[in-house]
Amino acid sequence: MPGPRAVAAVLLAVLLFPLATACAGSASGTPDDARPAVTLATSDHLGGAPVHLAEEDDLWSAEGIEATVTTRPTGRDALNAVLGGQAQLGVVGDLPAVTAALGGRELRVVADLSRFSDWRLLTRTDRRITDFAALKGRRVGVPQGTNGEYALSRMLASAQLTASDVTVVNLAPNQVTSALARGDIDAGVTFPSFYDAARTALAGAYAELPFTGYTARTLLVAGPSANAESTIAVLRTLLRAQRELEADPAGARKAVLAQSKGVLQAAYVETYQLRYSYGATLSPELLTQLEEEAAWAKAAQNLPGTADRAALLRYLDSDPLAAVDPAAVTVR
Repeated sequence: MPGPRAVAAVLLAVLLFPLATACAGSASGTPDDARPAVTLATSDHLGGAPVHLAEEDDLWSAEGIEATVTTRPTGRDALNAVLGGQAQLGVVGDLPAVTAALGGRELRVVADLSRFSDWRLLTRTDRRITDFAALKGRRVGVPQGTNGEYALSRMLASAQLTASDVTVVNLAPNQVTSALARGDIDAGVTFPSFYDAARTALAGAYAELPFTGYTARTLLVAGPSANAESTIAVLRTLLRAQRELEADPAGARKAVLAQSKGVLQAAYVETYQLRYSYGATLSPELLTQLEEEAAWAKAAQNLPGTADRAALLRYLDSDPLAAVDPAAVTVR
């Protein structure tokens, strides 16, 4: 028969075995299933380049996250995925986020990821639209409910016009080019990724009016199912991607192109990614812009909700970004 000491040793080994197995789950001694898991909805949009870079280089794993990233046709669709519970976090435009806030939806803006001001009004030479005032009485195509619609409103406002002075035609972003080519519309506003397609389709008939009077912002938003731990982990990963983008812009462009799986064209990425300003922030300028957009949305779309600064400030959640980069939070 084994002696008392042998029995004690066997019992100790049995007791310690589960602990040893658990600690073997990862190099840090944390079980694999304890890694923060997060679902994130985005779109093929250069404003979200840090997300695409994180996905292509698997920076999520490097930061200890189990991330599932889905790509939707537009940022508006990504927002709907967040609001509908299919994703915890989303990469969306500023206008869809504002309309959701006015509708009283449960949503938190946790970072302003990037900014873009290089808009174009696309048109045809035979329409002779040489300034924004010439849009009066014309048919203008735009994907309503997106940043493109707000860009159009700013173009019209620059000529003391409103949407009531034109006939607005609601088109998907990829339909504006074909509608212009057929002559169904006189002008259109769409996403920059379709500028080159319009130029090719219209050839010698292509014309455009540049516009820099609106800075579109790409936001990271959190839905009702997002928790602080996973949100902080995602922001930590995106800040790492942001640093890689700054250190190797060409490599970042390749990553974005690869992640688009043919949706984005190389020439577009090479030209337009340089025109985005990246850097996760929460600033007074963001809050001012959200306030202006909310006032416009209430007037133009008859939306409910309160558009004042204090009400919109409640939709900004600065805690996650402050946890990883305190200096990036300057809004109060």
